Amino acid sequence: MADKNDLEKGASRSSAPQYDYGDAEETKTGTKWSRFADSFKRNPNARMVTEALDAEGKPLPDQPPAEPALSMKLKDRHLQMIAIGGSIGTGLFVGSGSALQAGGPASLIIAYGLIGVMLYCTVHALGELAVAFPVAGSFAVYASRFLDPAWGFAMAWNYALSWLVTLPLEIVAASMTMSYWEGAKNVNPAAWVTIFLALIISINMFGVKGYGEAEFIFSIIKVIAVIGFILLGIIIDTGGVKGQPYMGAKYWNNPGAFHNGFKGLCSVFVTAAFSFAGTELVGLCAAETENPRKTLPTAVKQVFWRITLFYMISLTIVGVLVPYTDPQLIGASSSDANASPFVIAVKNAGISVVPSIMNAVILIAVLSVGNSSIYGSSRTIAALADRGQAPKWLGYIDRSGRPLAAILFSSVFGFIAYIVAAGDDARSKAFTWMLAISGLAAIFNWASICLCHIRFRQAFHAQGHTLDELAFKSQATVYGSWLGFIFNILILIAQFWTGFAPVGYGEMTAGERVENFFEAYLAAPIVILFYVVYKLVMKTRFKRLHEIDVTSGKREMNLAALLAEERAEQAMWPMWKKVWKTVC
Repeated sequence: MADKNDLEKGASRSSAPQYDYGDAEETKTGTKWSRFADSFKRNPNARMVTEALDAEGKPLPDQPPAEPALSMKLKDRHLQMIAIGGSIGTGLFVGSGSALQAGGPASLIIAYGLIGVMLYCTVHALGELAVAFPVAGSFAVYASRFLDPAWGFAMAWNYALSWLVTLPLEIVAASMTMSYWEGAKNVNPAAWVTIFLALIISINMFGVKGYGEAEFIFSIIKVIAVIGFILLGIIIDTGGVKGQPYMGAKYWNNPGAFHNGFKGLCSVFVTAAFSFAGTELVGLCAAETENPRKTLPTAVKQVFWRITLFYMISLTIVGVLVPYTDPQLIGASSSDANASPFVIAVKNAGISVVPSIMNAVILIAVLSVGNSSIYGSSRTIAALADRGQAPKWLGYIDRSGRPLAAILFSSVFGFIAYIVAAGDDARSKAFTWMLAISGLAAIFNWASICLCHIRFRQAFHAQGHTLDELAFKSQATVYGSWLGFIFNILILIAQFWTGFAPVGYGEMTAGERVENFFEAYLAAPIVILFYVVYKLVMKTRFKRLHEIDVTSGKREMNLAALLAEERAEQAMWPMWKKVWKTVC
């Protein structure tokens, strides 16, 4: 066992050539105040992307193990809850209402189920890459490495922009959620913006540990709320509430299982995809995890249970409790608890206290997304700066391992939320177009992740490597990545169709149809613009298999010895443990 500890802790530093890399350097001497002040000073050796380059800027053939500058303080419990509850938000609690209204309960189950299968394949592909290469910037860096630097640049800025505009959106949504309670209705919403903005920025100023602890608490609350609804929903449906009859699946017969035909189903696909956005944060967290080789596979496997339990079961219950003709579903907004099918289901059963509780859960979900916004955008932007694809000052890493400049830059966008003071019309127009910028970000990134995994596997085999060298292999295999890639392309096509000719487009004017299309598809021309401009300026080209770097970014030098010892230990496990570790 001593040899294993040496391999884990010492070998990477003692046996590798030392490049100009740096870990987080927290000051251990002086007063508490001096240590606090000193923690904000720049770590002069810190680099986000620890890749050794030659004089021409090409990766060296023999790469040392990565020594990330970020503070690797995310623990197993943080990653587990980020994986389980990270993407449970307004997309599930409120957005599912508009999806139910557009497509009916059968479309709801079919669309969320198929998107769940696609996402299962995508997250496993990301998990394999992130365990092998736990580098800052995650999938944006993978796109540059395995596909084309221009596409990596486009994906990174696409992802960063989506989170930058999401922050003010969520803060405004939180301030609007507060108006649900009588005592808060007459309070100026700008006051709530100030409180929530200060809270979210403060959490992120504590570094990755602050983000991890906050998400741990937020996710527990969201998970408990969903499980509670599932149990209550089963009781309501089976006639367990006093004065309520047995319901069964009567709403599947009247008004029916489907609504608006095939176009209604396509509309639900798009909503379902947006509801799962944020799942990829697990891969982004890999660079700040203590031991991604051990913790990340477990977190990735949890995605299956989250999709099954928190999405499929809860939405099945929603579909039997709320008819798609319920007038409360029409015109559902992203922050209105009254438009949530979860709330409507309970209100229709005559239970009055739950809507207020659900509103509090929606508020927590909104703040959770806002918290993730600063985390996701700051890490991506800092990695861009380190690769020369963003202003250099944004790559500032302090001695506590925080990308300080990128955190502050991302936080500034939150002040856009003060547009709430300009009135409902101005706020609505501004945020409709900001939402359009971020609308397709997740779809592009998921497709890119799947394609990166396909190219990595091809290059890995072409350069003489075997899958036995990988600490974690995607359970969906490379065929799952092909399925995920194709499915994401189909979603983009469906979004184009529903954007160009939405349900009820015959009653819309030409101007309204054009506006609707760009609201749904504005992200696509932005991505294309980033890609084409960078490609023309930098003259990049698509990576060939022999040019793809499959060595740099690894954290352990003696991975083969570690894996051999662990696999010998796993061979001695009883059958129940082997099955448990396979699915969890």
